Amino acid sequence: MSRSAGHLIVNTLENAGIERVYAVPGESYLDVLDGLYDSSIETIVCRQEGGAGFMALSESRLTGSPGIAMVTRGPGAANAMISVHTSYQDATALVLFVGLVPIADRARESFQEFSLPEWFSSTAKKVIIVDDEHRAGDLTADALRIAASGRPGPVVVGLPEDVLVRMTEAPDTRPAPIAEPQPSAADLELLTTRIGNAAKPAFVLGGDGWHEGHGRALLDLAASAGVPVFCDWRAYDAVPHTGPAWAGWLGYGRAEAVAAGYGDADLLVFIGATRSDVASDGYTRGFDAETVVVGLHPEATQHAGRIDQQILASPRSFVTALTSATHSTSASTSAAIDAATMRGVRDDAWMESRSAVQSQVAAHRPDAEVAGAVPRTGVDLGVAFGILDDRLGGQAVLTYGAGNATIWSHRFIRHLKPASLVGARNGAMGLAVPGAVAASLVFPERRAVAVCGDGDFLMNGQELATAFAHGAKPLVIVVDNGVYGTIVQHQVNHYPGRPSGTRMVNPDFATWMSAFDGHGERVEKTEDFEAALDRALATDGPALVHVLIDSDLMPPAADEIAV
Repeated sequence: MSRSAGHLIVNTLENAGIERVYAVPGESYLDVLDGLYDSSIETIVCRQEGGAGFMALSESRLTGSPGIAMVTRGPGAANAMISVHTSYQDATALVLFVGLVPIADRARESFQEFSLPEWFSSTAKKVIIVDDEHRAGDLTADALRIAASGRPGPVVVGLPEDVLVRMTEAPDTRPAPIAEPQPSAADLELLTTRIGNAAKPAFVLGGDGWHEGHGRALLDLAASAGVPVFCDWRAYDAVPHTGPAWAGWLGYGRAEAVAAGYGDADLLVFIGATRSDVASDGYTRGFDAETVVVGLHPEATQHAGRIDQQILASPRSFVTALTSATHSTSASTSAAIDAATMRGVRDDAWMESRSAVQSQVAAHRPDAEVAGAVPRTGVDLGVAFGILDDRLGGQAVLTYGAGNATIWSHRFIRHLKPASLVGARNGAMGLAVPGAVAASLVFPERRAVAVCGDGDFLMNGQELATAFAHGAKPLVIVVDNGVYGTIVQHQVNHYPGRPSGTRMVNPDFATWMSAFDGHGERVEKTEDFEAALDRALATDGPALVHVLIDSDLMPPAADEIAV
């Protein structure tokens, strides 16, 4: 069958089961857009390339399949760079297709020309350029496989404009299934012995791939063995926030009491996570503990410090093997691997102490009641996010960009379902709104809620237009203090009395929503938040709640949690 290279690329994506692509159109890849016209793949037309990339990243994190973004050359690729960097540092599978100048125009400083490998090679797993129309399908399949295999990450695919329209009779390509390494029985036996011998062992979970109840299965096993379960920064939807083993999350904004428990552990078992600078408070905690790393990357990228045992496995393959072994009827296996062996001589005191701390950290409380609080104007976020948690009931998908405004939500909102959190672990601003738009498209039956500061919202707030265009129904909570709060907090600590470069002037975001014929609420007093939230939640479409707070308000200090 004769077809263009651009159409072959689309057919390959179809064969891989791709349901959506997130695109900002460009004349450099018109033939791919033409192929999408008759395709089963839905084309989500975005308003800025950074938003398109973040939507693709969000779909990947929520589904486990590589997210697909398409942008044009030069300026389009530059805008999309933020999502590639986030995908690379967050270890999330993403394929970015970039239209390029015709081959004959290369190296002539032609319109919007740039070097794809030189721009992206340091922050992508691989950069591919489709210079041969007959290989367009194979190279697309390679990109999908590479993005999702091993430690996931971004692959950038260049599409020269002239190559896309060339005809080929190359057959359909179907991407090969991703091979997942399996832990051996010896791996699991040694790990079980280590946990049984430890006085204060702990699991630390993180990364992508916690789907299909694997987190729940591990949490239940940990409870039977008396092992607390911590989660890495913005990966704490790996397990449901319930039960005696749930010990809380680490990283920015974490409670000191939770971090102290992580630091007290004498055995740390990282699953899908690593001892990164974020989890270890800048390489200062957890370095003396015996360490096991379970992950897909032989080089244990981002891990610092000792490794006493390394197991190559995904969260799914590891948890499946471990829980299967603990339920095995084989005498030779069950003698070495069961919850009792994993418990050793420990009672539940260690695990219960960590669970009790997390329960206190997550307990709803007004900011006004926190020790040392001074009267503030605007909404009490402790109250507001407690109400939001009650309304969501642990079932929503939460999305975040960066900023202090997210800390209340991290602390007070429960997650009871997997694939329910998308946040930029590398601290990129602007993910919250596009992330929630994508989440609403991926899971239309679930509530998608973006939590962002005023600075973060205006980074990619334009993607609410995409929500209206494609039937997504996110709820956006904008916390407005008129400053870049995280940077102000650092300035207060290091340059007190000298604020510089951090003030902002904002519109009335609720009124801004009316331009879309959408639902907007502006809340300036705590007592008005509950009713405004309920009206927003009752809206059949995108909704926004604009929450005004004092510009001097900062999240409760990490050490203000009583234990």
